[in-house]
Amino acid sequence: MRILIIGGNGTIGKTVVSHFEKDNEVLIAGRSSGDVNVDIANSQSIKAMFEKTGKLDAIICVAGEAKWNDFDKLTEEDYYVGLKSKLMGQVNLVRIGKNYLNPNGSITLSTGILADDPVVKTTSAAMVNGGIHSFVKAVALEIENGIRVNVVSSGMVENAYEKYKDYFPGHNPIPMRKVINGYVRSVKGKGNGEIIRIYD
Repeated sequence: MRILIIGGNGTIGKTVVSHFEKDNEVLIAGRSSGDVNVDIANSQSIKAMFEKTGKLDAIICVAGEAKWNDFDKLTEEDYYVGLKSKLMGQVNLVRIGKNYLNPNGSITLSTGILADDPVVKTTSAAMVNGGIHSFVKAVALEIENGIRVNVVSSGMVENAYEKYKDYFPGHNPIPMRKVINGYVRSVKGKGNGEIIRIYD
C-alpha cells in the first residue's frame, strides 16, 4: 500500500510510521520536515501536498493543534486555533484527500480521550475532538468510491506520560502497541465511520 502519514515525525506519528513502513510505501508529511510539507490549517497547502504525493491507498493524520488554557483565559482567537488546525484541517484532509485516493482507500483521523472524558483547561480541545467524532460518523454515510473514514481516539500515550501526567490524574497511560493497533484496524479493516477508542 502507498500510505501518507501526516504528522509522521511526532510522538505518535513516529511509531505509526515505523510500523507501516515495514510492509508499505510510506510518505511522511510535516510542517517543516518529511517527504512533503503541509500546514493543515491551510487548505491550499493541503491541495499542494496531494499534488506532490499523487495517488494513495491510505491517508493517516496524526497532526493538529488546539489551545489548552483555563476557560476564563481562552479568547475567541484561541478557539480558532483548534477549529482551523485540528478540526477543519482534518475535515479538509478528507474533503480534498478523497480525490487522491485509489478506490476502496481509507482516511484515518486522530482525536483523543478529551472528547469523552475532558480534563481542566481543555474546553477548546475537547470541543474540537467531539466535532471530529460527529463529522466522521456523518461523512461515512456519503463518501463515495468505496472510501472509508475512521478516527482513532486514544488516551494519554505512554510516550507522553511524563509531559502530561499532571493534566491527567489517575489516567492509565496507553501502551504504544495498542495505539498502533487502532491505526492498523482503521487502515486494514473494513470499518467505516468508526470512532476507535483506546482509553485503557
